[in-house]
Order: sequence, then structure tokens, then C-alpha cells
Amino acid sequence: MAHNASVSVSPIFFENVSVKRYENELLHSVTFRMEAGDFAYLTGPVGAGKSSLLELLYGELALTDGGQASVLGYDLSKLNIRRRQAMRRRMGIVFQSQDQLLYDRNVTKNLDFVLRATSKIDKKERALRIEEALNQVGMTGKGYKMPYELSGGEAERICIARALVVRPDLILMDEPTAGLDPETSLSIGRMMKQIASKGTTVLMATHNYELMKQLPATTYTINPQTRTLIHHPLESEG
Repeated sequence: MAHNASVSVSPIFFENVSVKRYENELLHSVTFRMEAGDFAYLTGPVGAGKSSLLELLYGELALTDGGQASVLGYDLSKLNIRRRQAMRRRMGIVFQSQDQLLYDRNVTKNLDFVLRATSKIDKKERALRIEEALNQVGMTGKGYKMPYELSGGEAERICIARALVVRPDLILMDEPTAGLDPETSLSIGRMMKQIASKGTTVLMATHNYELMKQLPATTYTINPQTRTLIHHPLESEG
């Protein structure tokens, strides 16, 4: 099915997107597309524009300076509060800080809090979703733990479960392996590729070049001078 009126059936569709803040150009003529089940890295030096691109993708930054873009079928140039909320309900967002977790309640109640805030499903369905998400991140039976009882790797897995519990079509990740040892980082990366293989689109912003070397995937690099996006496909993609 072809896209029209800047809305694509692809989870992420950008065509010649430019974004300015005051007189500073944050992104210039960015074009890229991700399909259902794609896994890709987003990289570039600090200050190159990765955060700006992520903010644009989850509707925090307005598309006002040209180009066409849609995320999960929502035209980013026409987002109002209602559409932004509806779009975000279909995504999982994992920030680099584990402060996403609420430290006054256990893991299960953290995930339940997300479901209560984003859906109207009943208690039984919420319990099933929570169990499913914990299974996906290898934390089965750990729902009783408090956040301060978790290791860094476990806490990151729970942050990912927090994103998965809404059964998202798209997951955006900002430095999910920051501060983790290489073995744990690789485990997190493999887990996310496995999640993508089941149909969820995953875009991971990272500076972890060792992970990218060990777990190759399509990579998008922001050039800090031109603010353009360079596409590095896997060799198998041609």
C-alpha cells in the first residue's frame, strides 16, 4: 500500500524532514523508513541530533520546518494532544535513566501502574500482560522485587518490560546499555533483536560500538556537521 498525504503504513516514515530550534538546525533533510519487525541502531556523536530525532518520533518535538513524516500512521505535522496520546499508547519508550521505575512499589506494581495509566483493561488482563512482559525479558517470578533490590542489568530489563507491557508496535530506546557491563549489554541487545523478530519495530540510540560490532544490524548515523542521516544497511540487505 502506498503512503499518501505524508502518512505511511510503515511504523516510521521520514522524507526530507528538517527541524530547527530558533536559528539552529537540529536535523536536515532526514529520510528513512522502518518496517514492522525491523531492528536498527541510531548513532552519532554527542550533540549530533539523536535526542532531537527521538523527541520527534514520540511527538515531543514538533515537525514545523518541512518534509513529511509519520509514526504508526500518525502524521507528525498534524499531531494534537489527543493524537499524540493515542500514538504513544502504541509505543514503548526506554530512556537511558533507570529512574523510570517507581521506587516505592515492587516490579509488578510498577508495570501495573503503566497499564492503569494507558489502558482500561481489567485486573485479570493486566496480570496476564505483566506476566507476559516479565517472561519476555527473562525476569519470570521477579515481580515481588523492589527496584532497589535489582542489579543494573535487571533494572534495565524491567524498564524494557515496562515498555513491552503495553504490547507496542514500536519501541524507542535511548542508550539502554549505558553503565552496563559488556556481557549484560550483549544480552539486552540480543533480547531486543528477538523481540523485533516477532514483529515489533525497535530503534535503539546508542554509543555502544562494541555491542554494534558483536550484534550487527542496520545503523543510522547522524552527521554532526550536516545534520543529515546516513544509512548503513546490513550486507544481507544489499
